[in-house]
Amino acid sequence: MQSHDVRTLLHCSLPTVAAGAVGVAVSAAVAGGKGAIGAAAGTLLVVLFMTSGLVVLQRTARTLPHLFQMMGLLVYTTQILLLMVVLTTLRSTSAFNPKCFAFTLLAATLVWIGAQVRAHMKAKILYVEPDSARTTS
Repeated sequence: MQSHDVRTLLHCSLPTVAAGAVGVAVSAAVAGGKGAIGAAAGTLLVVLFMTSGLVVLQRTARTLPHLFQMMGLLVYTTQILLLMVVLTTLRSTSAFNPKCFAFTLLAATLVWIGAQVRAHMKAKILYVEPDSARTTS
């Protein structure tokens, strides 16, 4: 990964983990230990899904830049659909509190997307590579 990719990953994951920690604390206060486990699982799932999507997008941008926008839409749609499938599958579990899991997952997803938008807006990435090999006369 390039340095700006790692910076984007850090600028997205740190606020998401912080929001997840708040979700774990609130869930523990509201629903006890099962709520805290559900909130932690939701946060972990968001970080894993969104990090993998960011890595896929960065590799696509590097190797197939003409497919970047299409891949971005495909990756985000797939991530949201997979999160919906996970929520639907785990809605009646007894291993943790599903409501705490769902609310923390939603909050962490929104924080990740907001942090990613902010990171991309603040990044100073050239969209045209200057040609250093050619000299102007």
